[in-house]
Amino acid sequence: MSLDKAIQESIAAIPECVAGGYVDLSTGMLLSVKTVDSHPAEVLEVVAAATADLFQGSNVSLIESMFKKARGVDNDGHHYFQEIIINSDNLIHVFMRSKANEEHVVCYVCRKSANLGMVLTKARSSLPSLEAAM
Repeated sequence: MSLDKAIQESIAAIPECVAGGYVDLSTGMLLSVKTVDSHPAEVLEVVAAATADLFQGSNVSLIESMFKKARGVDNDGHHYFQEIIINSDNLIHVFMRSKANEEHVVCYVCRKSANLGMVLTKARSSLPSLEAAM
């Protein structure tokens, strides 16, 4: 299955999901994006950069290094932050790091009226099909 098709199917399965995207943090590229509502092109253009900042910004990297040092864990490149959920005025934004490739992140945007537990459950269950499409 293609990545575009996998994203489209996951959007359909996640409650009140209006957009989904797949980001490669190592290249800074948005590899796939699908939306059901119209989103300004300017917003879509910065999704990959914003996602990279969330997961690998300098302060995030510093926090991860501090946690590793405090726990006596070697700095082996593994990242602690696997999921980030952001609630904005009208939307729920879910960012999940791929289990198969830590440099890949899937992003979903759902209406705020969606049940957060169901959004997370369905988003997590969609990850294997997205990873297989890569």
